[in-house]
Amino acid sequence: MSVAERRRVSARRDSLLGDEPGGFAVARFCRVTPQKARRIVDLVRGLPVEAALAQLRFAPQAAADDVYKTLQSAVANATTGEGLARDGLVVSKAKVDEGPTLKRFRPRAQGRAFRITKRTSHITIVVTPRVEGPTGTSTKTRTKGRTR
Repeated sequence: MSVAERRRVSARRDSLLGDEPGGFAVARFCRVTPQKARRIVDLVRGLPVEAALAQLRFAPQAAADDVYKTLQSAVANATTGEGLARDGLVVSKAKVDEGPTLKRFRPRAQGRAFRITKRTSHITIVVTPRVEGPTGTSTKTRTKGRTR
Protein backbone atom coordinates (compact mmCIF):
# COMPACT_ATOMS: atom_id res chain seq x y z
CA MET A 1 0.00 0.00 0.00
CA SER A 2 1.48 3.34 -1.02
CA VAL A 3 1.69 6.39 1.22
CA ALA A 4 -1.08 8.16 -0.69
CA GLU A 5 -3.41 5.17 -0.30
CA ARG A 6 -2.61 4.93 3.42
CA ARG A 7 -3.40 8.62 3.83
CA ARG A 8 -6.70 8.21 1.97
CA VAL A 9 -7.76 5.23 4.11
CA SER A 10 -6.84 6.99 7.34
CA ALA A 11 -8.70 10.14 6.26
CA ARG A 12 -11.81 8.08 5.56
CA ARG A 13 -11.43 6.29 8.91
CA ASP A 14 -11.03 9.62 10.70
CA SER A 15 -14.18 10.98 9.09
CA LEU A 16 -16.22 7.89 10.01
CA LEU A 17 -14.79 6.82 13.38
CA GLY A 18 -12.43 9.50 14.65
CA ASP A 19 -10.42 8.14 17.59
CA GLU A 20 -13.06 5.55 18.56
CA PRO A 21 -12.31 1.84 18.14
CA GLY A 22 -14.34 0.08 15.49
CA GLY A 23 -14.37 -0.93 11.87
CA PHE A 24 -16.04 0.11 8.67
CA ALA A 25 -16.61 -1.15 5.15
CA VAL A 26 -17.68 0.58 1.97
CA ALA A 27 -19.27 -1.21 -0.98
CA ARG A 28 -19.10 1.08 -3.99
CA PHE A 29 -20.97 0.93 -7.30
CA CYS A 30 -23.58 -1.59 -6.12
CA ARG A 31 -26.18 -2.10 -8.81
CA VAL A 32 -29.16 -1.32 -6.61
CA THR A 33 -31.01 1.96 -6.38
CA PRO A 34 -30.15 4.05 -3.32
CA GLN A 35 -33.82 4.31 -2.35
CA LYS A 36 -34.16 0.51 -2.13
CA ALA A 37 -30.85 0.13 -0.31
CA ARG A 38 -31.81 2.79 2.27
CA ARG A 39 -34.92 0.77 3.18
CA ILE A 40 -32.68 -2.15 4.13
CA VAL A 41 -30.02 -0.06 5.88
CA ASP A 42 -32.68 1.58 8.05
CA LEU A 43 -33.66 -1.87 9.35
CA VAL A 44 -30.23 -2.63 10.83
CA ARG A 45 -28.97 0.76 12.03
CA GLY A 46 -28.48 0.63 15.81
CA LEU A 47 -28.84 -3.15 16.13
CA PRO A 48 -26.22 -5.52 17.54
CA VAL A 49 -24.23 -7.21 14.80
CA GLU A 50 -25.65 -10.71 15.26
CA ALA A 51 -29.24 -9.44 15.18
CA ALA A 52 -28.50 -7.29 12.13
CA LEU A 53 -26.95 -10.20 10.23
CA ALA A 54 -29.94 -12.42 11.06
CA GLN A 55 -32.33 -9.68 9.92
CA LEU A 56 -30.47 -9.25 6.63
CA ARG A 57 -30.13 -12.95 5.98
CA PHE A 58 -33.88 -13.48 5.90
CA ALA A 59 -34.92 -10.18 4.34
CA PRO A 60 -36.68 -10.82 1.01
CA GLN A 61 -35.31 -7.72 -0.73
CA ALA A 62 -32.46 -8.15 -3.21
CA ALA A 63 -30.54 -5.21 -1.73
CA ALA A 64 -30.17 -7.13 1.53
CA ASP A 65 -27.42 -9.29 -0.03
CA ASP A 66 -25.14 -6.30 -0.70
CA VAL A 67 -25.77 -4.84 2.76
CA TYR A 68 -25.14 -8.27 4.35
CA LYS A 69 -21.76 -8.61 2.63
CA THR A 70 -20.78 -5.07 3.57
CA LEU A 71 -21.72 -5.64 7.21
CA GLN A 72 -19.74 -8.89 7.29
CA SER A 73 -16.73 -7.04 5.90
CA ALA A 74 -17.05 -4.27 8.50
CA VAL A 75 -17.22 -6.84 11.30
CA ALA A 76 -14.17 -8.65 9.92
CA ASN A 77 -12.26 -5.37 9.72
CA ALA A 78 -13.15 -4.56 13.33
CA THR A 79 -12.19 -7.99 14.68
CA THR A 80 -8.92 -8.42 12.77
CA GLY A 81 -7.72 -4.83 12.57
CA GLU A 82 -8.80 -3.56 15.98
CA GLY A 83 -8.97 -6.86 17.91
CA LEU A 84 -12.57 -6.29 19.06
CA ALA A 85 -14.94 -9.07 20.10
CA ARG A 86 -17.61 -9.83 17.50
CA ASP A 87 -20.45 -10.26 20.00
CA GLY A 88 -19.92 -6.79 21.49
CA LEU A 89 -20.27 -4.85 18.22
CA VAL A 90 -23.17 -2.61 17.21
CA VAL A 91 -24.03 -1.08 13.82
CA SER A 92 -23.48 2.54 14.80
CA LYS A 93 -23.62 4.22 11.40
CA ALA A 94 -25.04 3.01 8.12
CA LYS A 95 -25.61 5.17 5.09
CA VAL A 96 -26.27 4.85 1.39
CA ASP A 97 -24.99 7.43 -1.06
CA GLU A 98 -25.87 7.73 -4.72
CA GLY A 99 -23.30 6.48 -7.21
CA PRO A 100 -23.06 7.16 -10.92
CA THR A 101 -26.11 6.44 -13.05
CA LEU A 102 -25.81 4.30 -16.16
CA LYS A 103 -27.93 5.74 -18.96
CA ARG A 104 -29.43 3.36 -21.51
CA PHE A 105 -31.96 3.89 -24.26
CA ARG A 106 -34.95 1.77 -25.18
CA PRO A 107 -36.49 1.93 -28.64
CA ARG A 108 -40.11 3.00 -28.71
CA ALA A 109 -42.76 3.45 -31.38
CA GLN A 110 -42.28 5.74 -34.38
CA GLY A 111 -38.51 5.99 -34.03
CA ARG A 112 -38.49 7.48 -30.58
CA ALA A 113 -36.16 6.47 -27.75
CA PHE A 114 -36.86 6.50 -24.02
CA ARG A 115 -34.09 6.80 -21.49
CA ILE A 116 -33.64 4.07 -18.88
CA THR A 117 -31.54 4.99 -15.84
CA LYS A 118 -29.71 2.20 -14.05
CA ARG A 119 -28.75 3.60 -10.69
CA THR A 120 -25.84 2.58 -8.48
CA SER A 121 -25.18 3.21 -4.82
CA HIS A 122 -22.31 3.34 -2.32
CA ILE A 123 -23.09 1.53 0.95
CA THR A 124 -21.10 2.50 4.07
CA ILE A 125 -21.43 0.61 7.36
CA VAL A 126 -19.60 1.44 10.61
CA VAL A 127 -19.50 -0.93 13.60
CA THR A 128 -18.33 0.11 17.06
CA PRO A 129 -18.21 -1.63 20.44
CA ARG A 130 -21.37 -1.48 22.52
CA VAL A 131 -21.19 1.29 25.10
CA GLU A 132 -22.48 0.30 28.53
CA GLY A 133 -24.35 2.96 30.47
CA PRO A 134 -24.12 3.51 34.23
CA THR A 135 -27.03 1.11 34.91
CA GLY A 136 -25.47 -1.66 32.83
CA THR A 137 -27.76 -1.15 29.87
CA SER A 138 -26.50 -0.44 26.42
CA THR A 139 -26.78 3.15 25.25
CA LYS A 140 -26.29 2.28 21.58
CA THR A 141 -29.42 0.20 21.21
CA ARG A 142 -32.41 0.83 19.06
CA THR A 143 -35.37 2.72 20.51
CA LYS A 144 -38.75 1.07 20.41
CA GLY A 145 -41.31 2.78 18.24
CA ARG A 146 -40.97 5.90 16.19
CA THR A 147 -39.92 9.22 17.59
CA ARG A 148 -40.80 12.40 15.78
